[in-house]
Amino acid sequence: MTSGANALLDKPENHHDTVRAIMWREGRLVLLDQRRLPAECEYLSFDTPEAVAGAVRTMVVRGAPAIGITAAYGVVLAACKAYANEREGWRQAIVADCESLRAARPTAVNLEWAIERMRAAFPEGLGDPEPALLAEARAIHDEDIAANRRMGAIGAAFLKSGARVLTHCNAGSLATGGYGTALGVIRSAYACGKIAQVHAGETRPWLQGARLTAWELLRDRIPVTLLADSAAAYLMQRGGIDWVIVGADRIAANGDVANKIGTYGLAVAARAHGVRFMVAAPTSTLDPEAFDGRAIPIENRPPEEIVAFAGQRVAAPGVNIWNPVFDVTPAELIDVLVTEKGAIEHPDAVSLRALLC
Repeated sequence: MTSGANALLDKPENHHDTVRAIMWREGRLVLLDQRRLPAECEYLSFDTPEAVAGAVRTMVVRGAPAIGITAAYGVVLAACKAYANEREGWRQAIVADCESLRAARPTAVNLEWAIERMRAAFPEGLGDPEPALLAEARAIHDEDIAANRRMGAIGAAFLKSGARVLTHCNAGSLATGGYGTALGVIRSAYACGKIAQVHAGETRPWLQGARLTAWELLRDRIPVTLLADSAAAYLMQRGGIDWVIVGADRIAANGDVANKIGTYGLAVAARAHGVRFMVAAPTSTLDPEAFDGRAIPIENRPPEEIVAFAGQRVAAPGVNIWNPVFDVTPAELIDVLVTEKGAIEHPDAVSLRALLC
């Protein structure tokens, strides 16, 4: 499929919300291949759970909420395959596919959350499980978009008119079911005239800021200035940033946040320069089993992502590589945590527990 799949979103009433990266079409999962942006806007179609797990693992789709939604549709495909082969034993036959989906990206807790929610929705009896499971996957998808819009409104209320914001990685429509978490706040604030300037860090090594966030904001007619990751602290020193707004892949019980590598450095620089720091994430990102950030598994990816750039080797042969994809920002560096259930200023274990009750 091509960019025509987004045609329904190109309407005046959706002026700042035109991007959808995940769709279900005629029994198949359709994903915007984010590896090819911004050069090509290409949609890929998947009809097996194995292919869906591969798409998550190879970053056709990325972003914690989007990974969770994708996994939910992957469970639908797994159930269809299992039911076609083992009508009475499909629940047992689906286990291996669910585990493969679960293992595709270990840091994003939304993936495991979505799979467990889908398992809880397994219908009773011997009938075809697809209708019930597809309804549940669609509910997860729709609820994510609705939650993002609520977070957008809640987060935007903290910004004053003329705000200059910096975001890192991509926490927009491409990383969610639609609208976005951090970019949802930015979309909402921009729509009501509060934002004077959006800055996006390039986000090495996958360049999600340069390739994805800049593309997404420009597509939605929101002006954005791109900067090298290493320029962010200097921009803060010059008084050019009021808020850093980011998403999250997992939030520990004490409020520590795992997000794209580089987030922690931005939080440290923000605190040093009097810049406020906001995290926007749905409650499905909260992991009450992780006592603090040390309990969050941090994914390390292949060294090829560091030693080469656009297929051209840039590092000396034989050099050792450390390539963590995420880092952990301590709760004490976070000024506001925004969820669809409300916002917490200076989050900690007590306030997070109250939010979940």
